[in-house]
Amino acid sequence: METPQNMISSSPGRIYLRPMILSDVDDYMVWATDSKVARFCTWEPCTSRDEAIKYITDKVLTHPWLRAICLEDDRPIGYILIMPVDDIRKEIGYVLARKYWGKGFATEAVRLVTAEIFKEMPEIERLEALVDVENVGSQRVLEKVGFTREGLMRKFICIKGSVRDTVMFSFLPSDILK
Repeated sequence: METPQNMISSSPGRIYLRPMILSDVDDYMVWATDSKVARFCTWEPCTSRDEAIKYITDKVLTHPWLRAICLEDDRPIGYILIMPVDDIRKEIGYVLARKYWGKGFATEAVRLVTAEIFKEMPEIERLEALVDVENVGSQRVLEKVGFTREGLMRKFICIKGSVRDTVMFSFLPSDILK
């Protein structure tokens, strides 16, 4: 199978990443309506299909770098994105349907993106991840890929009315991917 330019595939092909499309709305709703999935996210759980369509149309389709995390059947189980911080720093973020937690899919997706993003955006000197101090699973994902845990950012972000401590992780082009 030929891999389109904007699609990234893992080896041996357990998952692949592709741009999300509007017809992914029903799969998107699986994780977007789950309060446990949204717990550490800046967004509130989605409450209707119309709200999900609006979010995908306004935020996902217009995002400069967001990919659906898909299984072999082409159904998204989450997404991963790269957000600009400044000219040389980008932030990675990801979300996964709860049913797929603890199975290595997030780790594979982060590894895929980390391996490719410095080639796609050679201006990047640093890829960052900010993780809620209580989100131990996400911290483990980053450590497994080879991100460096840099420290605790106290009272760093307000999420859903709560001021939260955040752990800063980074990956540099010279770091070794695990």
